[in-house]
Amino acid sequence: MTRYSLEIRIKPRPGLLDPEGKAIHHALHSLGWGEVDEVRVGKVLYLDLDADSEAAAAEAATAMCRKLLANPVTEDFEVAVTGALEGAGS
Repeated sequence: MTRYSLEIRIKPRPGLLDPEGKAIHHALHSLGWGEVDEVRVGKVLYLDLDADSEAAAAEAATAMCRKLLANPVTEDFEVAVTGALEGAGS
């Protein structure tokens, strides 16, 4: 097995209310950045996990998102394997 490093980006679905993004948008405008059109607030998670392959690592992270990390009703997610960690794994 190899230890893989993954990045998971979770963001609100388009068209859904994003009160935090709206508040930041208003604040940016009031501070003089009127050219900002839209702000959406999401989250990024960084995981290291052991898997047999890069595809298996991405599949495991996708399953984690579907079951726990992302709300399937209000959020979309993207999983990216950012690399294999040297000298890691069993």
